[in-house]
Amino acid sequence: MGVAVVAAGQTRFGDHPTSGVKELFGAAVDDLLADAGTAVDLDRIDAAFVGSLSCGQGMQLGNFAPALLDDAGLPPVSALHVENACASGGFAVQQAVQAVASGQYRCVLAAGVEKMRDVSGDKGRYWLGISGDTEYERLAGLTFAGVFALIASRLLHDGAVTREDLARVSVKNHRHAALNPKAHLRRRLTVEDVLAAPVVAAPLGAFDCCPTSDGAACVLVTDSSIAAEFTDRPVEVAGWGSASDSLALHSRADFTRLDAARRAADAAYAMAGVGPDGLDVVEVHDCFTVAELVAYAELGLSSIAEAGARLRAGEFDLGGRLPVNTSGGLKAKGHPIGATGVGQIAELFGQLRGDIAQPERQVPGAEVGLAYNMGGSGASAVVTILRRAAD
Repeated sequence: MGVAVVAAGQTRFGDHPTSGVKELFGAAVDDLLADAGTAVDLDRIDAAFVGSLSCGQGMQLGNFAPALLDDAGLPPVSALHVENACASGGFAVQQAVQAVASGQYRCVLAAGVEKMRDVSGDKGRYWLGISGDTEYERLAGLTFAGVFALIASRLLHDGAVTREDLARVSVKNHRHAALNPKAHLRRRLTVEDVLAAPVVAAPLGAFDCCPTSDGAACVLVTDSSIAAEFTDRPVEVAGWGSASDSLALHSRADFTRLDAARRAADAAYAMAGVGPDGLDVVEVHDCFTVAELVAYAELGLSSIAEAGARLRAGEFDLGGRLPVNTSGGLKAKGHPIGATGVGQIAELFGQLRGDIAQPERQVPGAEVGLAYNMGGSGASAVVTILRRAAD
C-alpha cells in the first residue's frame, strides 16, 4: 500500500522561553494547518506517534503523547510516545509510515517536540549522556562531544580528512541556515571563525557542535489512495529503513564508521528503487561536523577521503551537485531532539513540492530527497526517502 506525506509544519528552532512542550507542539500543528489550508481535517487522524526524549527540564512524563494531543484539541486516538534518543523523531515518522503501509490506519500524525533551553549545562550533559553507553563511556567522563572528537581525531590521524574539511561543513550549514527563518543559528561563518572558536573536545570547537534547541515539528501521513483529498501535491514515501549498532565505540569493529546508518540506507535505497546518484537533496544528522563527513560515506554520497575536495568545490552547497542540509542541519538549524527527524521530513516535503519560501534556498526541480536521523553516537539510525508524486 502506498504512503504519502500530505502536510507538514514546524516551529522555529531555538529559544522559546515562554513556551513549554504543549505550546510548542500546538504551534507546530497550527503551522501545518496554516500551510495546508482548509483541505486538511485533523479529525480524520486515526493515530499519532510523538518523538521526544523528555517533557522539558530533562524530565520524563507518562502518557506524554495523549497529553499533547488533548491540549492541541486533536481527536482522542491511539497516541504513542516514541523514544530512540536523537532519532526519536525519525522513528516516529517511520512508525507512522509503517502503520499506514500495513493498512491498519489511513491517516496518521507523526510529530516530535523537545524543550531543551531550560536545562542547565551540567544537567544537560548528564541527561543527554544517557543516550550513550552509561556503563563505560559515561563513567569514564566521556561526553558526546568527546565521542565524536575521538572519531574526528582518528580520521585526522589517518589523513582521511583535514581540520579545514570539518570547518567547511559548519560554514556550509551556517550559510544555509542564514537563509532559513526557522533556524536557530543564522550567523554566517568563515573557516577561520570555526578554527578560532574555543575548543570543546579537541579537535572539535564550539562551531563544530550543534546547539541545544527548543522546537516542534509534525507531518501528516496518509494512504496514497486518499492523499488527493488532502492536497493536490502529495509527496510519496518511497522507501525507509532503520538499524542499530553497539552503543559504545569500543564495541565496534571500526569506531570511525556508522554501520547502522549504512544498513538503514541500504534498506531504504532497495525499497525505493533508487541509489545515491538518484538523489536531489539530502538532510543528514550533523550533530557534530565530523558526523556529516562520516554520513557522506555511509549513505554512499562520497568517500570520506574525497569529501574535503567536494566540499571545497561546493558540491554539497545550495546550487551544487547534491545540496546537503538545505535547512542548516542540526549544526545551525538546531537540534530539539524529538523534533529533529520530523523537521528533516518537513524540509524535504517543502523542497520536493517547490514550496520553500526563500527562492535562494529552494533546490530547483528536486524530485527525490533522503533524510537520515541518528540516535546517540550511531546506536540507532533511520533513513527515509521521499519522492515527488507524479502529476
